[in-house]
Amino acid sequence: MSLELGLTGKSAIITGGSAGIGLATAKALYKEGVSVAIAARDVDRLEKAVNELREIPNQGNKVIAIPTDITKAENIETLVSKTLETFGQIDILINNAGSARAGSFLDLGDDAFLDAWNLKLLGYIRLVRAIVPNQIHRRDGRIVNIIGGAGRTPRPNFLPGGTTNAALLNFTRGISSELAQHNIRINAISPGLTATERAERLAEQRAQSQGVSVEQIKAESLKAIPLGKLVQPEAIANLALFLVSDLASSITGAEFLVDGGQTPGV
Repeated sequence: MSLELGLTGKSAIITGGSAGIGLATAKALYKEGVSVAIAARDVDRLEKAVNELREIPNQGNKVIAIPTDITKAENIETLVSKTLETFGQIDILINNAGSARAGSFLDLGDDAFLDAWNLKLLGYIRLVRAIVPNQIHRRDGRIVNIIGGAGRTPRPNFLPGGTTNAALLNFTRGISSELAQHNIRINAISPGLTATERAERLAEQRAQSQGVSVEQIKAESLKAIPLGKLVQPEAIANLALFLVSDLASSITGAEFLVDGGQTPGV
């Protein structure tokens, strides 16, 4: 029995859509007949991602690339307006762009925190604010914030990212009731250590701050995961696909951990 997701003909914006979790999610949505606008800062990588999506059999749906720096309000306005101009509506938002430096607290200045907050925290908030009027008008919207386990379980060597993620969890839960009255659902996915280029960079930063090898950091990280394996971007994409589908029509304001059993607590 196949699951009917009810996504054919819908449209989506995916930030950080040129690689990793964002690209995996864009591909998953595109395969389901969703027209997708992928946004990222690197133009060359965006074009490469678009070409990959266009190789996937489609149902008449489209893909467009919109170079976007979500730290700039004017860029977000352009992203939303171009998507509306091309697709006519925005049914789905996947907030995925974000980057934060790892390192010892005493080695990180204010800029490390401000950069993380401005890009991911304010970037997500700005995008929700920008697309919600269209979704309120149509009384339908599905939003997924890709956050991260450090928002729930702080790590001393990842405080800029952890504080960003904690604030985004608060925002996601806090705004969910207000949006629910307009039939707009917003949920969060918090991945654990995922097999992406970003994970490689974080391992290098942690190794440098602790004065050990990258291989040692990777081995220690893997040992801390009960299932003993990294999360694959496709696993996050599949969960996002479910959350924006009609199958999850009664789920909002929730966080879903995908970390191989690493996060303790209930």
